Amino acid sequence: MPFELQKEKIQEVQFLNLGLVDYQEAWDFQTLRHKELVARKLRNRELTKAGAATEKQEHFLIFCEHPPVYTLGKTGSLDHLLLDEEGLTEKGFTFYKINRGGDITYHGPGQIVGYPIFDLDCFFTDVHKYVRYLEEAVMLTLKEYGIESYREKGYTGVWLPATANAPKRKICAIGVHLSRWVTLHGFAFNVNTMLDHFENIIPCGIQDDDKSVTSMAKELGKTMNMQEVQDKLKQHFADLFNYTYKASAIEA
Repeated sequence: MPFELQKEKIQEVQFLNLGLVDYQEAWDFQTLRHKELVARKLRNRELTKAGAATEKQEHFLIFCEHPPVYTLGKTGSLDHLLLDEEGLTEKGFTFYKINRGGDITYHGPGQIVGYPIFDLDCFFTDVHKYVRYLEEAVMLTLKEYGIESYREKGYTGVWLPATANAPKRKICAIGVHLSRWVTLHGFAFNVNTMLDHFENIIPCGIQDDDKSVTSMAKELGKTMNMQEVQDKLKQHFADLFNYTYKASAIEA
C-alpha cells in the first residue's frame, strides 16, 4: 500500500539549523519554542470563543548535531548506560534524563538530530501516524542513496535488513513527547556517526544478538556530505507533511 501523504491545509514551517550545539542548549531552545506554540494555541481558543480573529500558528523543524551525549527517555532503564559518572567524564560524554519516550540513545557529531516542533492540530491528531511520518522521511532519504530500509515490527525507528554479513541494523532512533498535540524531541539519524560510541550503552535497550546499529557512512563506505543529506531529508519532511518553508527570522 502506498504511503499516505498529508492532504490537509498547507502549513508554513520555519526551518532552523543550529549546527553543533550543546544538548542542554538545544533542549532549552526547543522547549521554549514548544511553550510558545502551546500558549498561542490556548490564546486562539479564547479568541475563537470571543469571535475574534486568531493568530497564525508557528511550526519549527530544527536540525542540529550535538557533542557526544547519552540521553535516557522516561521509560528507559539506567542499567542500559554502561558507564558510571567517572567513566562519562573520563571519556568526555555528558548524560541527561529527559521527558521523551523510549530508552537510552547516543547523540554526537556526524548525526542529524531533528526536533520537529509541530502543532499537530494543524496537521492530524494521530501519534502513531506522526512517528510513521518521521520514519518515512528518513527512509525516503536513504532510498535516494540506494539504501534499503524498513520498519522492524515492535520497534520505532528505521532499520536496514539483515544480510549474509551483517545483522539487522538500526540507522535512525526516534523518541517523541507531545503536550496538547504539540510535538517535542524527535529523531537521531546516523550519517557519519562514530558508531563505537554506542558501545557504552545498550542502544534503545535492545540486547538482541541479531540487531546492531549502523550509519550511512558505514553502509556506503564513504564520508557523506551532511548538507546534502540534510537538504534531501528536509524536503521529504515538507512533502510528507504537505507544508512549505518560511524564511527564518532567528539566527542559528
